[in-house]
Amino acid sequence: MGLFEEDNQKIELATPLADRMRPEKLEDFFGQDSIVGEKKILRAAIEGDEIPSMIFWGPPGCGKTTLAKIIAKMTKAVFVEFSATTGNVKEVRAIIAEADERLRTRGRKTIFFVDEIHRFNKSQQDSFLSFVEKGTITLIGATTENPSFEVNSALLSRCRVFTLSALDSSDITKIITRALSHKTRGFGNMKIVINDESINFLSIMANGDARSALNALELAVKSVKPDKKQTIKINLNTIKESLQKSHLLYDRAGDEHYNIISALHKSMRGSDANASLYWLGRMLEAGEDPLYIARRIIRFASEDIGIANPAALTQAVAAYAACQYIGMPECAINLAQAVVYMAKCPKSNALYVAYGAVQADIRDLPNEPVPLHLRNAPTKLMKELSYGKGYKYNPDFKGKVEQNYLPDELIGKKYYNENPKPIGSDKSHKVKKD
Repeated sequence: MGLFEEDNQKIELATPLADRMRPEKLEDFFGQDSIVGEKKILRAAIEGDEIPSMIFWGPPGCGKTTLAKIIAKMTKAVFVEFSATTGNVKEVRAIIAEADERLRTRGRKTIFFVDEIHRFNKSQQDSFLSFVEKGTITLIGATTENPSFEVNSALLSRCRVFTLSALDSSDITKIITRALSHKTRGFGNMKIVINDESINFLSIMANGDARSALNALELAVKSVKPDKKQTIKINLNTIKESLQKSHLLYDRAGDEHYNIISALHKSMRGSDANASLYWLGRMLEAGEDPLYIARRIIRFASEDIGIANPAALTQAVAAYAACQYIGMPECAINLAQAVVYMAKCPKSNALYVAYGAVQADIRDLPNEPVPLHLRNAPTKLMKELSYGKGYKYNPDFKGKVEQNYLPDELIGKKYYNENPKPIGSDKSHKVKKD
C-alpha cells in the first residue's frame, strides 16, 4: 500500500460508520424492494439510464440519500449533493450553471440531489422548475414530510414521487452484520464479539433507521476497552446504553408493539382517558411512527364510536393531518388530544357490526343482480330492456319514497341499527374482542 493510499484509508475510516457503509450498488442496498426490486419501474429506469426527476419520501435512515448516490453511479452521472437546510437559491443557481455547462460541452448528465427539499419554501423551489423541464438537471429531492403539502405543486407535477418505507428489523440485521464483517469500511479487521441477542435488539430498537443502528454500533465499539487479546466484547447492556433507550420496553416488530397498541385501543374503548394517555406515551417516547398511531385512531373513531358521535372521525383525521404537518415531538400533543377525545366519547360499534354482516353476505351468498329500476338507461337498447323502468325520483315526492333498493333476495335485510345507542345500554351491539 502506497503512502497516499494509506492516508486515504485513514481519512475514510475517520468518517462515521454510517457514511462509510453506504452501499454503492443495488445488490447491497437492503430494503425498498417495492420500488427497486426486480422488474420494478424505478429499477428498470436506472438500468436503462432513463432517470426521471423524482422525490424520495420516507422516514430518516431508510436509504434516500444512499439510493440517489447508487443511481448516480449506475448511470455515470455527476452527483451533486445539496442540503436545503443550509444552502440557498444563489448556490442552487451556481450548481445548475455548472450542470448546464457540463451537459453542453461534455454531454454528461448531472443528478442534483436536494436533501430536506421541504425546507425550501414554495418560491425557492421555483428555482428548479425550468431546469427540470429542460433536462438541464435530473432532480432528486429527499423529504421526510408529505410532498403533497411541502413541495411546490408545479415542481411536484414534473417529478415522480417514490415512497420509501422504514427498514424492517431483518434489513437492519443485514446492515449491522455487513458492517461487522467488512474489512475496508467496517469493523472486519477488528476482533469484535457480539451475540445474536444484542444484534437483534439493536435491529429492532433502531426503529427502521439504518443510520441510528450503525451510529449506536459504532458508539458501542468505541466505548468498550479491548481485553488483553485485543478483543472487544459487546453485550446487550452496551447496546442499550448506546441507544439511550434501555428504559423503554417496546419494539415495532415484536409482541410488545401489538400489546401496547391493543392496550391503547381497549383503554379508549373503555373510556379511560388516563390509561389512553399512558399507552400513547409509551409508544411515542419509544420512537413509534406517529402516523401509525393516528391511523389506528381514525379506525377507532368509526369502529368503536361511529354515529354515536360522528365528530370523532373529524377529530381523528385532523390529528393525522397535524402529525403530517408538524411531526414529532410537537404532534404528540395533537395525538394526546385525539385519544382523550376518543376515550370520553359515547361508544357504539353499530357500524362495525353492520359492515361485518355485509361482508358475510357478500362472501357467503351469490352476487345478486342490480334491480332493473335502479339501473341507468343511457341507450335505447337499455330502455327497451326495462333499465330504469319504474324508478321513483325521490325529489319528485314528498316524504319517504317506498321502493326497494336491495336485490330481490335481500329485501327486508337489516344491516344497520337505525337508532344506535352507546355500548352498555344497547344489548344488540356485540363488542368485538381482539
